[in-house]
Amino acid sequence: MTLPNQLTILRILLVPLFVYLLMLPSALMKLAGVAVFVIASVTDAFDGYYARKHGQTTRLGAFLDPLADKFLITAAFLVYVWYGYIDLWMVVLVALRDVLVTILRVYAEWRDRPVITSREAKYKTLSQNLLAYLVMLLMILGEPGMAGASVASFSSGLLVSPLLDYLMLGVTIFTVYTGISYLVQNREHLFARGGVS
Repeated sequence: MTLPNQLTILRILLVPLFVYLLMLPSALMKLAGVAVFVIASVTDAFDGYYARKHGQTTRLGAFLDPLADKFLITAAFLVYVWYGYIDLWMVVLVALRDVLVTILRVYAEWRDRPVITSREAKYKTLSQNLLAYLVMLLMILGEPGMAGASVASFSSGLLVSPLLDYLMLGVTIFTVYTGISYLVQNREHLFARGGVS
């Protein structure tokens, strides 16, 4: 078990803690939840860099790393659904895309035909994380005592405005598009005839 893989597993284990803290009524606990999310995101950046630098890239890591990202971001979106900030159907579409792609990645590994994460998929992950951070920022600023009254009012207003729905819709459309693009780009690679090589 390499250090990058250990960090990836740690990121998965941090997901329930992040969800628990962000759902507590205390502003300080929500802030702690944001801190956990940031720590998890930092491990994501570090484990990939460390693995490449020290030649510790593994198939397990290549599979677990994006899976851990999916767990973290889906958990964040589900918390936002629970608060009523975004609609469930969009999160379901994002999650279904990720489940489908994960299944195909496992299938590709089984056939000894591993696929590399595309640039589009990386942009997709970036857009999801930016939205997740934006909502967390608005949640913290909207808490009493965490910012001035005008800032708190503005932040709370944005949380219940159509803006988040439009942003989430854009992320959802882009996420689904990357899933379709993944299938098209890898159709011959994934579904070529022949058994496991």
